[in-house]
Amino acid sequence: MKNPPRRLRKAAVALGACMLGLSLLSAPAAEAKPVQTLAPQSERAPEAEQFSREGVTTVGELRTITSSLSYAQDGRTQVISHPGAAYIKVHFSSLRLAPGDHVTVSSPDGQESYRYDRDLSRTTGSDYTTDGRPGFWAMSVEGDTAVVTLHSKHPSRGIAATIDRFWRGYDRAEISQHNISTQSVCSTDARRDVVCYQSSHPTEYARGRAVARLLISGGGMCTTWRVGNTNRMLTNKHCFSTQSAVSGSEMQFNYQCATCGGANPGAGTKVSGATLYKVSSGGSSQLDYALYSVNNFASIQGFGTLYLATSATTNGARIYIPGHGDGNPKRLSIYEDSQSGPLCSVRSANYNTHNISYSCDTSGGNSGSPVLNASHRVVALHHLGGCPSNQGAKAHLIYNEIASLIDNNG
Repeated sequence: MKNPPRRLRKAAVALGACMLGLSLLSAPAAEAKPVQTLAPQSERAPEAEQFSREGVTTVGELRTITSSLSYAQDGRTQVISHPGAAYIKVHFSSLRLAPGDHVTVSSPDGQESYRYDRDLSRTTGSDYTTDGRPGFWAMSVEGDTAVVTLHSKHPSRGIAATIDRFWRGYDRAEISQHNISTQSVCSTDARRDVVCYQSSHPTEYARGRAVARLLISGGGMCTTWRVGNTNRMLTNKHCFSTQSAVSGSEMQFNYQCATCGGANPGAGTKVSGATLYKVSSGGSSQLDYALYSVNNFASIQGFGTLYLATSATTNGARIYIPGHGDGNPKRLSIYEDSQSGPLCSVRSANYNTHNISYSCDTSGGNSGSPVLNASHRVVALHHLGGCPSNQGAKAHLIYNEIASLIDNNG
């Protein structure tokens, strides 16, 4: 969440218990086996003192490492590890595979696994991200250990792959330490896991499926979501605004707890950013949007989509907000302060030229969340915090600028 100057939050917001329970299956799982290879030593990258994007929740740090996979039988597995890390995202500086060979980047139990072939085809292998430098980034693996394995039947010699860097996700305490934000949980935090509303608010639950967690260039976090019927996504401009940042980012769908209040996020789907289409003009207090597409679009179509309101909302209109505040598994803000109490509503439909305001609970990481009305249309794009006037950019004004780039008929 973007933080206005001089207004620091009153208490740190800790990461929810569900954060550490993710299990993703994005490629055939590697065979589970004991991991004995020692992890190479890593060092903190000098350029990673702080994730340098104003208003983005910092969730990890960059590490440097010297590691390689070789065709020797004792060199075909490397373990990249950092004690207590929430995730590991590995960078290959080179990949020199013989025809028919491949590498996998997996969790130790093989439940999350990504396969990379010689030609790095997203259609036959797994997704990946880039940063404009030689090589590529594998998709992040949940937990503090990634097992990198060479799969080959060839008696070849030499180096098959070189690993030079990785991102490691911060734990809960570190996220609080590295992020100082405005107080935007107004009174009592009434957010709950989305699954808590599956029976009582089935439409709100269903609409929330189109919302994803956004991992920006390995170390920052926002919220993003599908807009319209085609391959288009929206988030805040202050989350990213360049093609290189889009290409370096992951969108994680279905990262949500399986039971209400449980520490058990269900299976998720990760895709990478593809093409940046348009960003808003002006600063982060104005419309503050970025419109882009993703790779492997077919894999996320089943999560549904959202549509923009094409006219202004009104004072007192009911709203709700699905999102990944603090990088947590997806939660819904439906009530202001307590369950079955007052519903979230628009405080000012014309807070200023670009924004509406509300006191519905949000926090760092909610940047980019959709603000929906009772008809389940998006009336604002959340981007500013500061109780009692959390703010979202007016969706009908965003629509006016991107209408020719989306299919908003739904």
